[in-house]
Amino acid sequence: MKKCLVAGIILLSGCSYFQPHEQSAEVLHYQCGTMPLTVTLDNAKEEVGFIIDGKSVTLKEQVSGSGARYADDTYTFWSKGDTAFIERNDKVIVDDCQLKPAN
Repeated sequence: MKKCLVAGIILLSGCSYFQPHEQSAEVLHYQCGTMPLTVTLDNAKEEVGFIIDGKSVTLKEQVSGSGARYADDTYTFWSKGDTAFIERNDKVIVDDCQLKPAN
C-alpha cells in the first residue's frame, strides 16, 4: 500500500513537469510628452515590441552598461527605471518617456 501511495505521489508531482510553461509578455505603458507608447516586453525571448512610424517593430536585447537596451539595424529602445527613449539611426526621435503606473 505504501509503495502504491509513494508511486502515485511521484507520478502526480511529475505531471507538472510535462505541462507547457506559459510565457506571458508584459505590457508597459509610457507617456512620451503628448504621445502614448505601448511596449510589449518579453523576457523569455529577450525582446521588446512597439509600433513606431506606422509599423510594428521588434527589437532584441543588447548589451548595456546601464539600463536595458534593445535594438536592430534601425531602432534602439533604451529604458532605465521608469524612463525610456527611442532612437532611429542613432538619433533620438522619442524622448521623455515616463512609465505609467499599472492600474
